[in-house]
Amino acid sequence: MSNLYLVPTSLGECDFNRILPAQNTEIVSALRFFIVEDVRTARRFLKKMNQSIDIDSLTFFILNQHTSPEELSGFLKPMFDGNDMGVLSEAGCPAIADPGADVVAIAQKHNFSVIPLVGPSSILLSLMASGFNGQSFAFVGYLPIQPAERIKALKKLESRAYSENQSQIFIETPYRNMKMVDDILHACQPSTRLCIAADITLETEFIKTKTVKEWKTQVPDLNKRPSIFILYKS
Repeated sequence: MSNLYLVPTSLGECDFNRILPAQNTEIVSALRFFIVEDVRTARRFLKKMNQSIDIDSLTFFILNQHTSPEELSGFLKPMFDGNDMGVLSEAGCPAIADPGADVVAIAQKHNFSVIPLVGPSSILLSLMASGFNGQSFAFVGYLPIQPAERIKALKKLESRAYSENQSQIFIETPYRNMKMVDDILHACQPSTRLCIAADITLETEFIKTKTVKEWKTQVPDLNKRPSIFILYKS
């Protein structure tokens, strides 16, 4: 039976030896078929992982928001022919806040073995460092772009943090991070706690937890820096 390997990638430019087990390199080096978000990024990652990989001999299937269900259904054909495959996201762990979940569902449906490899997850790493509830938490992805809807969503998340004793995790497109922070500081109660985690696992990593009131006196520069935001009760 063929295996579908879920291959974590780095969250930015860093030493792979520090974030990825050696076993990952051994497994990935033997694969010839990959499902990826972006071929150029995937090729660069694989070459950095193992210089001896013959990139031109590999076959890539592109999976992103533009991939049709018809295309998706054919991606696993190499597995039906007895080949193992790998799934790569742009950053972090495949199938988490990532379109890779759709192809994993197909693999599960056909009883292929799905094997997640160890690697960095910005969502879990930020929660680990936040000091917030790690027993009950929710990752809600992106919030609405429209100002009124976003404020409404923030207030709802804050309410859940208090009523359900649950950590609320969300993200934003890096170039809109500063607007997100501004909205959080205006929408949430002064005593509500906010963890901001940016550039996780990189040399410029920043992870701090403060109250909304405390953040108002010193807002970090998050422009174009991949960030995670977590709200929790006071």
